[in-house]
Amino acid sequence: MKPSIGFIGLGLMGKPMSTNLLKAGYPLTVWNRTASRADELVAAGAKLAKSPREVAEHSDFLITIVSDPPALEEVLWGGADGGALAGLKAGATYMDSSTVSPELARKIAAACAKQQVRFIDAPVTGGDWGAKKGELVFMMGGDAEAIKDAEPILGVMGKKWFHLGPNGAGQTIKLAMNAILALEVEALAEAMALVTSAGLSGEKLVEVLQSSMGRSGLLDVKSQNLLKNDYTPSFPMRLMLKDLGLALDLAKQLGVILPATTAAHATYAHVKNAAKEDIDYSGVMKFWKK
Repeated sequence: MKPSIGFIGLGLMGKPMSTNLLKAGYPLTVWNRTASRADELVAAGAKLAKSPREVAEHSDFLITIVSDPPALEEVLWGGADGGALAGLKAGATYMDSSTVSPELARKIAAACAKQQVRFIDAPVTGGDWGAKKGELVFMMGGDAEAIKDAEPILGVMGKKWFHLGPNGAGQTIKLAMNAILALEVEALAEAMALVTSAGLSGEKLVEVLQSSMGRSGLLDVKSQNLLKNDYTPSFPMRLMLKDLGLALDLAKQLGVILPATTAAHATYAHVKNAAKEDIDYSGVMKFWKK
């Protein structure tokens, strides 16, 4: 018999992830701050809970994926009924796939240990298309046995998962990864601004890039956003900006100077603050397109 899964957070990533779990035959209970996001899942057989705690009470395996640390803390400890953590039963497993600080991941792990709940921090990469296809990559911190036991569930949502160390390790690698992604896309935007200002086409730059050592899967995708001036969010800039801030906070704690990430944070912040809508982080190109 498949374990009952609880899923909290039905945004760009959470909704397709939970949809894949439901299609795979897992009993699913969901909650989202905007309840209407659950309508399609409920129509397909999921149960809609009235609170995060109610989700946890019905779950052998709880998954959260929410926007930022305050949202996660509210889900876990907020509300009149005490939040999701209060509803988890001994022996359950809780996996958080939000991107938050390693410090918060360790705080959650300590709280779970007191309740005899196994905790895994497991942020993801792969974009909303990876979530829809069940091809996400999980970066995981926690107990090896807990991660091994979670593999059937992970296999429904992802194509690869990496056990990177104790709780907090998954979040540390995710923040470093997102700094790389942000820097790559900003570098392409800068180069395109340089080329087009010289009277050449951005397409020529991308054509050469894709035949060079500078080619990457990320830039194959995001270059098309820049060329088409289409910044429909796959990974919203507001979340990338949040992740760059978390990376800089971690660097400060560790005494590591990140000059490129610091500069990128300022550029992304400028564009995000000027944007009138929710845009993809590749919209950093707008810094040069006035």
